[in-house]
Amino acid sequence: MTILVVDDSPVMRRMIIRTINLCGIDIDTIYEAGNGYEGLEILEKHWIDILFIDVNMPVMDGMEMLKKVRERPDTRDLPVLIISTESNENRIRTIAECGAGFVHKPFTPENLKARILEKLGASQI
Repeated sequence: MTILVVDDSPVMRRMIIRTINLCGIDIDTIYEAGNGYEGLEILEKHWIDILFIDVNMPVMDGMEMLKKVRERPDTRDLPVLIISTESNENRIRTIAECGAGFVHKPFTPENLKARILEKLGASQI
């Protein structure tokens, strides 16, 4: 499985990647980006099986990136998990309406794995 983690905090990216590795999922490659613009550049160059996006980032935030991902025919159906401290119910509803899952920070390996399985379906793991 190939994963892209988009978060402006290098510490948070490492934490997400460490937690993904603890989930027991067979991972091939994990790419990292510091904002939505960098994330879109990686999507242009690499096949990604699941995308993790933070909401609040400079340059291009997670909601703008998610919108652009959904507009592109080649990534329209890409499984996406938004990982955020966001608590605004309207924002969380908008995330769901865009076809993305939501994981609230902080999270556990068990919680993250459950959300990954939900987005990908157990047959793809």
